[in-house]
Amino acid sequence: MKRLLIVKLSSLGDVIQSLPVLHDIKRYRPDLTVDWAVEEAYRELLQNHPNLFEAHAVGLRRWRRQGFLKPQSRFELRALNTKLSQANYAFALDLQGLFKSAVVARMSGAAIAGLSMSCARESLASLLYHHRFTLENCPAPVRCRILAAKAMGYENQAGFDPYSKDSDAFGLRQSLLAQDRKAQALMLIHISARKDKLWPESHWIGLGQKLASLGKKLRLPWGNDDERERAKRLAAAIPGAEVMQQLSLAALSRELSASQGAFGLDTGLSYLAIAAGIPTVRIYCGVDRGNTAGFDWINSRSVLGEAQLPTVAEVWQAWESLSSSGA
Repeated sequence: MKRLLIVKLSSLGDVIQSLPVLHDIKRYRPDLTVDWAVEEAYRELLQNHPNLFEAHAVGLRRWRRQGFLKPQSRFELRALNTKLSQANYAFALDLQGLFKSAVVARMSGAAIAGLSMSCARESLASLLYHHRFTLENCPAPVRCRILAAKAMGYENQAGFDPYSKDSDAFGLRQSLLAQDRKAQALMLIHISARKDKLWPESHWIGLGQKLASLGKKLRLPWGNDDERERAKRLAAAIPGAEVMQQLSLAALSRELSASQGAFGLDTGLSYLAIAAGIPTVRIYCGVDRGNTAGFDWINSRSVLGEAQLPTVAEVWQAWESLSSSGA
């Protein structure tokens, strides 16, 4: 079988939104064996994916922090280059459109497909591609699926629908995510790497108190000290809320899959909740809402708010709509 290397290094949300590409390739190009190059922090999420042969860990973020010229960084870069170049890939597909992802794709020695200069996030990346495609503006998950379909030649195959909203297309419930645990709680994903995406604590408390008054058990994840302190403040104001232990990405994935649902921001964990198949409300704050706002899967709703910040009432309305739909 021919081998294909997909490159989508980061971030967590972007990687998850790209996963339906594997579902499409499995269906329309079963002759291909697919590998994926991804930032090392996210490899555990992909390594057991049913439609993936191998997930290659790439440490670009760590190498940048410690210095690319450090001996350890240079050694690991050479090792990655050797591994990819000796894998005998027939094709490489850069779904990220950045210069760094294009460089990783070039390590494969294969013919690279990617976005044209007018579409790539960094136009210089397209100079490293052998095949370039121009796409109309569309939501990120749709964009990845169309690019892969054009590059791999199944765009016009019967049944191909890049706008399909079935969360099973992510393929995660069959791998890392537990399906046999009884749903117990709702998760409040209050964390984001960007401060402009945060929802006010008073809003989280208002939402949490409303849910708690209906007998809902609530859980609060965290990843760093600031997020832990915020989780403690929220838990102190929301009856019965639990501050979770710090978990690995794989462990948190399993906890999400065992939840009744989730409320989250425009962040990777919210997309992970959607991929886990649980009802999820995404809360968009700030001015920059990207091109995923308003694109909802069967089991998700987006709340953009009439003003800059969505209100508790708007978020609650989205949850009721989602609950009544049977998602």
